[in-house]
Amino acid sequence: MQFSAAFLRDSCRIIEQLSVDALEETAHAIAAVRERGGRLFFAGSGGGAGHASHAACDFRKLGGIEAYCVSDNVSELTARINDDGWDTSYANWLRASRFNGDDALFVFSVGGGDAARGISANLVNAMALARGVGAPILGIAGRDGGTLGEWAKVWIQVPTVDESAVTPQTEGFQALLWHLLV
Repeated sequence: MQFSAAFLRDSCRIIEQLSVDALEETAHAIAAVRERGGRLFFAGSGGGAGHASHAACDFRKLGGIEAYCVSDNVSELTARINDDGWDTSYANWLRASRFNGDDALFVFSVGGGDAARGISANLVNAMALARGVGAPILGIAGRDGGTLGEWAKVWIQVPTVDESAVTPQTEGFQALLWHLLV
């Protein structure tokens, strides 16, 4: 089978396995943030950072919710990394934004981070801050969801059907799914 045909076949299998309930719960959680006047903060690394930036734009413009991406200000981000370290850069940005329990953190990640192993520590520390202030954690991740899957109020799992394609499939579906949520 050609690679393209296999990738598209696997995409169909992923769509069939997506949780419509998780999508609906996430949409309701986002609507609740908007209704209470809270803000939606997006975070991700790598491809997830790109999704976070684009999602903040669309949720603001199309969804009518105050939304921000923690990595959009490259000057502030790199200053925080330089002065405080990568691991705390997102959490410290959220603190400076007066992130609170009315707000929500939405995470894009392939594996969801791993607090015990220090994987995606910037995202894990941002999620720890959200937990500490009582803000809901939402997100879209692949694999078993990692720390995101453990700590989130609700998260959408992109099922793994081919381990060798988990990153492109997860990141591709993240874009599809957050557009659906908008």
